[in-house]
Amino acid sequence: MKTARELALITLDACARGGAWAGSYLSDAVLSEEMDARESALALRLCYGVLQNRALLDFYLSHFCTSPYRRLEEQVRNCLRIGAYQLLFLDKIPSSAAVNESVNLAKKYGRNPRAPGLVNAILRTLDRNRDKLPELPSEDPEAYLALKYSHPEWFVKELCLMLGSEGAEQFLAADNAETPSLLQINTLRTTATETEKQMKAQKANIRPHSWLKDCLELREGGRLERYGAFSEGAFWVQDAAARLSVLAASPEPGWNVLDTCSAPGGKSFAAALDMENQGKITACDIHPRKLRMVEEGAARLGLTCIETCIQDAGAQKRDWANVFDLVIADLPCSGFGVIRKKPDIRYRPKELLAGLPGLQCALLDNVSGYVRPGGVLLYSTCTVFSRENEDVVHNFLKMHTDFSLEAFHLPGPAGMAEKGYITLWPHLHETDGFFIAKMRKK
Repeated sequence: MKTARELALITLDACARGGAWAGSYLSDAVLSEEMDARESALALRLCYGVLQNRALLDFYLSHFCTSPYRRLEEQVRNCLRIGAYQLLFLDKIPSSAAVNESVNLAKKYGRNPRAPGLVNAILRTLDRNRDKLPELPSEDPEAYLALKYSHPEWFVKELCLMLGSEGAEQFLAADNAETPSLLQINTLRTTATETEKQMKAQKANIRPHSWLKDCLELREGGRLERYGAFSEGAFWVQDAAARLSVLAASPEPGWNVLDTCSAPGGKSFAAALDMENQGKITACDIHPRKLRMVEEGAARLGLTCIETCIQDAGAQKRDWANVFDLVIADLPCSGFGVIRKKPDIRYRPKELLAGLPGLQCALLDNVSGYVRPGGVLLYSTCTVFSRENEDVVHNFLKMHTDFSLEAFHLPGPAGMAEKGYITLWPHLHETDGFFIAKMRKK
């Protein structure tokens, strides 16, 4: 069986070479290795820790590398990064274990026979100099923040324009912090108090969320399937921001709801709960595999009002015109609001994001036709860029005068969204970066 460090290395290499997403790749690897909770949590922490701090780790490692650091093969650099992350960020792991295990990884996976000795020398030098690390260059404040928090410089510049340098640094720090999994309680079957009690009996590190009702914070890695409460349908995993978006829409029992890009199903589940499992929710996606995830989740939770449908949000379906009380349009976006959950998003090339606003406008234009007169159109993204959020909404409203923004109230730090839309920020609202807009059809 592979160790946690091996799985972290294999996942990092898969991300670098094949464009894999770290979370899903590592989850599949942990399952195939039948790894226990403690080891799987360590694998996740090492993999995410390296992705969250890669530029900073490379800065320090290159300082202590006597040969050109960039010329080292990627697998050897990842061995070094895994070791350096443990030395600099994980104080509960002995230095000897961090160094020796990285050397072993280099022996097993490095192609160059000199790699183990090189890894050993660099990491031991780094360990001896932990109290006198080289200072980060600070002449350019934005470049300094980009290096310190390992985010692309173009993104840091945009953040500084939106939030100022202090707010940008708080956002970046939140991106790199460990975040708990949020368990939304299925109140049709149980209570938060009962679920917390049941999971604590299985040694879960869990507590009630500080301001979101019927929500628990789980502060540990590993697979949720090992908890009896999961198989009993007591909860699903969903960030507070996504849960708040459904609360903004305020679906009622008996409503006919369309979730246009539903996978993995969290918003459909939340709407079904608010509707007391009465009415109908049509959950759509273009990938059958993703829809099976929605179906399995709904069955586990006992939510019988959810039906799935293979449907492209950009393809017009005439028999849906003016049919739905609520259309949820959580559309494809850059994802730069969920870097704290998916750290590899920060490495997306900027040029690939240019076409997203146009796509969002086209999709929103199409699905808006499914809203009945008097119904609600909910537009949301998991990004913080105005060009994908407010700008899309304002362009849509210019073309669709039969829709108007409607104010809504959210629990917690967000409060009242007087304009009918709000951007949620990790450092201000304790959520993912997220945008919510509520529009009513006249």
